[in-house]
Amino acid sequence: MSIEEKQTPQVIYVEINEDNCDQRLDNFLISRLKGVPKSRIYRLVRKGEVRVNKGRVDIKYRLEAGDIVRVPPVRVAERSEESFVPQGLQAALQQGILFEDDGFMIINKPAGFAVHGGTGVSSGIIEGLRLIRPEARFLELVHRLDKDTSGCLLIAKKRSALRKLQDFFRNNEIKKTYKALLAGQWERKKLIITAPLLKNISKGGERVVVISKAGKAAETLFTRVKLFRNATLVEASPKTGRTHQIRVHAASFGHAIVGDDRYGDDEINKVFKNKGYKRMFLHAETLKFNHPITDEKMVISAPLPLQLINLLNNEESI
Repeated sequence: MSIEEKQTPQVIYVEINEDNCDQRLDNFLISRLKGVPKSRIYRLVRKGEVRVNKGRVDIKYRLEAGDIVRVPPVRVAERSEESFVPQGLQAALQQGILFEDDGFMIINKPAGFAVHGGTGVSSGIIEGLRLIRPEARFLELVHRLDKDTSGCLLIAKKRSALRKLQDFFRNNEIKKTYKALLAGQWERKKLIITAPLLKNISKGGERVVVISKAGKAAETLFTRVKLFRNATLVEASPKTGRTHQIRVHAASFGHAIVGDDRYGDDEINKVFKNKGYKRMFLHAETLKFNHPITDEKMVISAPLPLQLINLLNNEESI
């Protein structure tokens, strides 16, 4: 992987507009100075090299429209674009736009990619979108999907849209439905699971969610769609949006999602892998909400990936 270094101009003065207002200073600088470690950005602010309206401010300062931010010269290490975002991801994003207007877009996220880069992950969906849309001044995730989950993902193109859509999620004004294939035959036609969920860190450093009275309230409605010999296709509608919610709730009733390496059944997963199926069968199929500006009713659906369709069509293997 090649690394290139570039020097920013001597000093940059940035006037804050609607796209950046109400954003914390550290988040603004992180997006502006890509490749600079957070620790160094914090140090620049503490030393007074970053200033707002000619004065020192705290790293948690929330920017307002009209603020003038002084960004000091800093050497930025950048990965080359070719190695940073795989060509396969770029192509999938170009072809996966389900809806777009001036305020936001909805994409059909491919499985196998994190929504953003981080520890051990060089790049993700949001980095890929910023690469193929270099003219876009603002692109931010409204919510998240697990790396191995495919389907509808909301991306804000304006900070005002980001705030409104995130409020919708907090107030349960966006209805999400998923398709999932569960191990075994789920005899109930409908079942609401309300087990509270608590995030833990395992010995290996992985984030694991467990059912615990000390956790946060969580509610998922499971509706049976089709019974197979050794599995059940369900529609899952989470009322809350906890980490790994559908996966943990399904596993808690002895019907883990097929292909789930963290909460699933190793033996069942092995059977499906031997048949050529190698991903988790969880797909964010539909989003329903009112448009944040026009109040128009929105119903956006992401088609099932071909691999999932092929599996369902081959009933003898399920």
